[in-house]
Amino acid sequence: MASLIGERVLRVEDERLLTGQGRFTADLALPGAAHAVFLRSPHAHARIERIATEAARAVPGVLAILTGADYVAEGYRGINHTPNGVDHLDVTKPAFQPASLPNPDLPLQMPLAAGRVRHVGEGVAMVVAETEDAARAAAEHIEVRYARLPAVTDPLAALAPGAPLLWEGTRGNLFVEAENGDRAAVDAAIAAAHRVVRLAAKNQRLCPMPMEPRAAVAQYDAQTGRYTLHSASQGVHRHKMGIVGALGVAPEKVRVVTGDVGGGFGVRSLCYPEYPLLCWAARKVGRPVTWTASRAESFLSDFHAREMHAEGALALGPDGRITALALDYVGNLGAVPAYFAVLSNLLRMPGGPYDIPAIHVRVRGVSTNTQPTGVYRGAGRPESCFIAERLLDLAAAELGLDRAELRRRNVIRRLPYPSPLGHRYDTGAFAENLDKALGVVDWQGFPARRAAALARGKLAGIAVVNYLESPTGFPIERTDMRVLPEGRITAVVGTGPSGQGHETSFAQVVASELQLPMARVAVLHGDSDVAIVGGGSHSDRSMRLAGTILVRASGELIEKGRARASQSLEAAAADISYENGRFAVVGTDRAITLFELAAQEPLEATAQIATRLHAHPTGACACEVEIDPETGSLRIVRYVTVDDVGRVINPMIVEGQVHGGIAQGVGQAVMEACVYDGAAQLVTGSFLDYAMPRADDFPPFATLSAPTAAESNPLGVKGAGECGTTPAPAVLVNAICDALNAPHIEMPATAERIWRALNQ
Repeated sequence: MASLIGERVLRVEDERLLTGQGRFTADLALPGAAHAVFLRSPHAHARIERIATEAARAVPGVLAILTGADYVAEGYRGINHTPNGVDHLDVTKPAFQPASLPNPDLPLQMPLAAGRVRHVGEGVAMVVAETEDAARAAAEHIEVRYARLPAVTDPLAALAPGAPLLWEGTRGNLFVEAENGDRAAVDAAIAAAHRVVRLAAKNQRLCPMPMEPRAAVAQYDAQTGRYTLHSASQGVHRHKMGIVGALGVAPEKVRVVTGDVGGGFGVRSLCYPEYPLLCWAARKVGRPVTWTASRAESFLSDFHAREMHAEGALALGPDGRITALALDYVGNLGAVPAYFAVLSNLLRMPGGPYDIPAIHVRVRGVSTNTQPTGVYRGAGRPESCFIAERLLDLAAAELGLDRAELRRRNVIRRLPYPSPLGHRYDTGAFAENLDKALGVVDWQGFPARRAAALARGKLAGIAVVNYLESPTGFPIERTDMRVLPEGRITAVVGTGPSGQGHETSFAQVVASELQLPMARVAVLHGDSDVAIVGGGSHSDRSMRLAGTILVRASGELIEKGRARASQSLEAAAADISYENGRFAVVGTDRAITLFELAAQEPLEATAQIATRLHAHPTGACACEVEIDPETGSLRIVRYVTVDDVGRVINPMIVEGQVHGGIAQGVGQAVMEACVYDGAAQLVTGSFLDYAMPRADDFPPFATLSAPTAAESNPLGVKGAGECGTTPAPAVLVNAICDALNAPHIEMPATAERIWRALNQ
């Protein structure tokens, strides 16, 4: 049977999802379920002086009203998000050593504010009632007396002397300060450079906004003392361990179940405050408790993303060769440090696929009176690509060089390549990818198109960028595979999909390794009782890690089956061949199938991994735009990507991932922005205020695959989930600046911002 790897297999999930048979959390209707509603703070920073619940308790249908004081009184703790990377399995190294943590005792996130609120939207009370309407009515009767405190939302302002202090007992609002690289070498190269270009730029705050709002249903079994939480997640074990730590129970007392998930992108990675609270409430009222966020609530309570301030300096010689790169980042952590992964990635990946002799990077993570920020598609790679590629365009203008030529002169030419910051890039065709993108976008023919656009009253711009990623993610992954006598293979995996098509692509791997039809393979995921270990879906890790152990477990099944077949067929194992699910004695007609062996005795295999299997997706991206100078409106005319994601398991799924990633990156570049005003109020709290890209904002994409196999894993995969997003903000802003003949424009480059740039 021919291998299915590389085939455009239709997604097996889609029939279920497109015919209304999806199993989303809000679809779960447990008998007798009560409804929870959360009262949230209208203030960004305040002391809670009193919470009066008497009138609310009198509302018909109310079962319980719970506050932060109640939570603390019962001995519960805040959620430990382990932002520095050391987690419950004790296999990950800290992202930052103690010397990089000015406040080493990181605060935990209290599920309900206890004594003090630190951002708008923080929960102060939970109402549980027979119906959602009754719970909402009761919440309106809760009276909270606040004593407002000064607030700060800008991380640069939060670093200033005298800035409002978020956490009493700390040394300030700075929670991370670290650097990487050779500062002395960079300073010397900048001092001796032929040209130095500098830029201060910002990646604005974003609201990730997956299609499915967050929802959860909690149950408590009084006889066993066991909690079950149904919630959309990007990995059940992060949610499970968040609940375990907050409620102070043994891990075996918590089960987390995830069904279908309507988008993740990082925002569903961590355990949210509502999840231990719903478990607590289910125990208090003695029945299941359900909650589904409104979209407005999602804007307030989902983790936000990005908000990174960057200052960069790029030094070059007279021949256009880069001699040094210096970067200084300040990131907004929000009210609670929840994730340091973005800052860690910025330290590791500053230079893209360029041969830069000297690099120095500094990162700082600052707490402010805003919703905590987490990871979002790319987690530092788009931010890193953005500042580097903007500097390259400025450098080309300074040197009078074609922007593509400047990049061509500086891309890495020899592999393996040891980067100045300790990476080893083993595969990739950086110059070739660049040239392919330039050819497809017709870089040489652009001057004529620019002139034609000008004749129509439009301003045309074009840009090309390169990108290089280093996805990591949680290193633990496990699979348990079983051959069932009725003719099926089950493969349990700890990572679960949130739209990526894992049920299809994982089944392709297993079916190819075992030489069986895909219909015989069932991929099981999303239940912490079944998948006892797993890191979840993030950082392009799923196929690298889960694919690797699926290959290993498949091989183990074959070898176990061969040993069994040698006994059953009374032949030496060396004389047993395996093909298409059938073991046979070579040169005879004696044979037995994999499934017949399983009928005699259970046939199972387990494989586990505890390393990240580093790989480096890479590629080039080109974009052409036209701008109406009278209104500032933008139209994307051409969009080209050439992506090296390693070996491609399913080209159709990869293309879908790239298309979606482009849309998210373009959304940041030209329309999305999560904004707090001077009073620390969220002013972009709905889709009336927060713009999202639509299908008609894009032309047809030209997505070219240029795979080179990674050396770190048997499938040779690198990862595709972040490729579309990583270069998109840089290539869009570069194209806009080219059209405007402007040195820089901040994101989002909205029509108003473009119009103002044209008229200043």
